[in-house]
Amino acid sequence: MVFSLPEGLPRGRFVRLGAVEVWVSEELPGDIVELWPRLMERAEVSGLYPYLCHRDALDSPLDLAEVDAVRLEPVLAADFAEYRRRRLPSWSAPPQDDDDDDLPEGVAPWPHDPGPPFESWPGLAAPVPGDAEPAQAAARTVEDVLGTDPYAYACVLVLVPARRSADIPAVTGWDAEAPLPLLCALLRSWEDRFGARVVATVGSDLYVSVARPPLDLPHAERLALEHVLSTADNIVDDPPTPFPEYAAGLVGRTEWRFWWD
Repeated sequence: MVFSLPEGLPRGRFVRLGAVEVWVSEELPGDIVELWPRLMERAEVSGLYPYLCHRDALDSPLDLAEVDAVRLEPVLAADFAEYRRRRLPSWSAPPQDDDDDDLPEGVAPWPHDPGPPFESWPGLAAPVPGDAEPAQAAARTVEDVLGTDPYAYACVLVLVPARRSADIPAVTGWDAEAPLPLLCALLRSWEDRFGARVVATVGSDLYVSVARPPLDLPHAERLALEHVLSTADNIVDDPPTPFPEYAAGLVGRTEWRFWWD
C-alpha cells in the first residue's frame, strides 16, 4: 500500500498503473454523494483525489512532463488561427433555402453557426473570484451524473494520487481520442480560474464540476472558445449548436461535459 486510506470507504483494492497505484472500490458506494465532499476536502491536503470511471478505463499513465510542456496561450492562438481558417467559409455564408430540399421529411436543417466573435485569439478568459467551495460543486455534479447518465452506475470509485484534480485523466491513462496533454493543461488552467474539478469519465464522456462559472456573455464567449479548442466532439459540432448559443449556455453553468467520438 502506497498511501493511507480515509475512513468510511467500501471494500476495494489497490491497482497498479505503470509506476502509479490507485485504489479502486469493488462497487459504487451507495452514499457516494455524501462521501464526495469529505474525500475532496481531504484530497486538497493528501493529494488523493476521488474519481468515478468504469473499471476497464484505467490504463497506462501519461508522463506529466508532456502536460507541463504545454504552453496554452501560443498553442491555443495557433489552433484558433487554423480552426478559423477552416471554418470561416461556413461561418460567413449561411445555408441557402434550397439546401433544405435534400433533407429527409421531418428533419430540420442545422441552424447556421456564425462562429466565435473574434478575428484572432482573444486570450484566456479571466479568472472568476469568489469563495465557492469546489468540493460542494463536485458533489452536485456527482449527483447529476448519476441521475442523468445511464452508464454511470457501472462506474466505481477510484482514489488517484495526483498533484491536482486536473491531472486525473493523465495519471489514469484515460483513452478516449482526447489530446491528453492539451486537455490536462486546459483542466489545470480551468481549475485555477474557475474552481473546476475532474469528477468522472463515463466511456468517452468527461464530466467537470465548476465552482465559479462565468457570469456574463462576453466572459463566457472567451471560455467557450477554449472549450471548442479542446477538440471535444460535442462542443458546437455534435449536436450542431451555434457558437453564440453554446457560449450563452455557459453563463452560470456549474457542470461541463465533453466527449470524444
